[in-house]
Amino acid sequence: MFRRDVPTQKKQTEGSAERRGKFRFPMRREVEYKLVEDGIARESGHGETIDIGSGGVSFSTDRNMRTGSFIQLSISWPVLLDDACPMRLVVFGRVVRSGAGICACTVDKYEFRTRGRGLHAVQPRHDTKLERWADMQRDQAKARMVTA
Repeated sequence: MFRRDVPTQKKQTEGSAERRGKFRFPMRREVEYKLVEDGIARESGHGETIDIGSGGVSFSTDRNMRTGSFIQLSISWPVLLDDACPMRLVVFGRVVRSGAGICACTVDKYEFRTRGRGLHAVQPRHDTKLERWADMQRDQAKARMVTA
């Protein structure tokens, strides 16, 4: 770990209110999000990440989001592929906290995607990958409840 990569989570001490199980690192990057509720993409927007870790991401936003909603984040990545191609980190998770202009979500699944080599603006994808993933998560939760 580099000296500048100081985690935002303090070591958990007795009586500490910290609930995170994994460290988060400060990272300010542009983020676009999509929310799915009841199998339908309900809203989308943009903001800026505050911190990021393997277990979750927090970011600034101008609206509150319903806890438990499925969310997809598209985060601009600071490293170029082959020193030429912009990247983005796509995160699938659930909203765990929202309020006062800050939202926090889990990282349940992630993937890196390229943004294209040109300097033109990239149009967001309008696929249903988030909806399919949310449906799969819901089905698995129902199956666990039936076998329990």
